Amino acid sequence: QVQLVESGGGLVQAGGSLRLSCAAFGRTFSSYAMGWFRQAPGKEREFVAAISRSGIRTRYADSVKGRFTISRDNAKNTVYLQMNSLKPEDTAVYDCAAGSSITATVYDYWGQGTQVTVSS
Repeated sequence: QVQLVESGGGLVQAGGSLRLSCAAFGRTFSSYAMGWFRQAPGKEREFVAAISRSGIRTRYADSVKGRFTISRDNAKNTVYLQMNSLKPEDTAVYDCAAGSSITATVYDYWGQGTQVTVSS
């Protein structure tokens, strides 16, 4: 069992930055690839970014490439999402998730989500 707790969401103006954190509790954090997802009102959840167990490999949704950076610190059991050049369309609830691989389509554990609101 892994518990994931996100933090760092908030209200920011367009063009601004936020860094989300996701702390993991329970089983060995480094055993899991980690992903960030988001869900805007009235829309389906969508993939944002993922990182491999070691942190060497990453992948991103086209909509955030060049603006968002996923990273992890296995010593601190934490994964991060640095979000720069934010746009109003980035407004959503952001969730982190733990899965078996960076290309996983099904993730095993999910956090409770953190709200990100970008004003124009």
